[in-house]
Amino acid sequence: MFQQLSHADRPDMLNHVQGHERFLGIHARGNTENLRAQQAEITIAFCPPSSLAVRVVRLVLFDIDGTLIFTGGAGVMAFGRAFETEFSIVNGAARIKFSGRTDTGIAREMFLQHGVEPSRENLRRFFDSYVFWLDYLLTQTRGGVFAGVWEFIHQLHALPQPPAIGLLTGNIRLGAEIKLRHFELWEIFQTGAFADDQEDRNQIAAIARQRGCQLLNGSLRGEQILVIGDTPRDIQCARHITAKMLAVTTGGAKSEELKEYRPDWLVEDLTKLKAEEVCS
Repeated sequence: MFQQLSHADRPDMLNHVQGHERFLGIHARGNTENLRAQQAEITIAFCPPSSLAVRVVRLVLFDIDGTLIFTGGAGVMAFGRAFETEFSIVNGAARIKFSGRTDTGIAREMFLQHGVEPSRENLRRFFDSYVFWLDYLLTQTRGGVFAGVWEFIHQLHALPQPPAIGLLTGNIRLGAEIKLRHFELWEIFQTGAFADDQEDRNQIAAIARQRGCQLLNGSLRGEQILVIGDTPRDIQCARHITAKMLAVTTGGAKSEELKEYRPDWLVEDLTKLKAEEVCS
């Protein structure tokens, strides 16, 4: 049962992600530089409220790490390997907290902590190396998809009015794609917002909401959006866009900690409830 609360040479590695153009407003080109050129065109804005008092969820936004998948530490190790490869600093990520944060924010903290200028060129070097290492390390670690994820997604597709399914994540877009392709989840998602778009999670949420509106050719009320995540930051960014929030404890955050942030639902994992219970 569920508890409802009150209120990282690189071109070879990248071949499998080039040309993928399913995401609204974003096109994968196999490197981070092309992504940045597109970000300049993004307008951060909230969708206007709908005049229809419809409460059914039309957009579901998933966090990735700790919510959909676990990578066996591949992401953290890729950060460390990339920093060592590009800047000759060993164990650069050892004292960095990753949970609930954006890749760009984590990289910036690492740079400043070790006296490396967080310039555009240095960040580009770092993330080009990061996706190389990430792709490799995912084959060397034991990761997987969390219990209930596949069934919950199948349930979403089977709803009388299936919602659009997207991503709201602190991963850079190419990192998200590499992770989710590894676990055969990438093709599920129709839209999303990433750390390339903004460093602040709340602004990423606003972009995800706007892209959802564009995908669905209309406005979305907050109650028509469901965010699923595993950290307090996920809950905070859901509230920023006035969305419903389903929190899971699969990522390591304690139930008591998540409860303090007042998610609408709090479950151990996605086996503990059905999609219709949170989308209707």
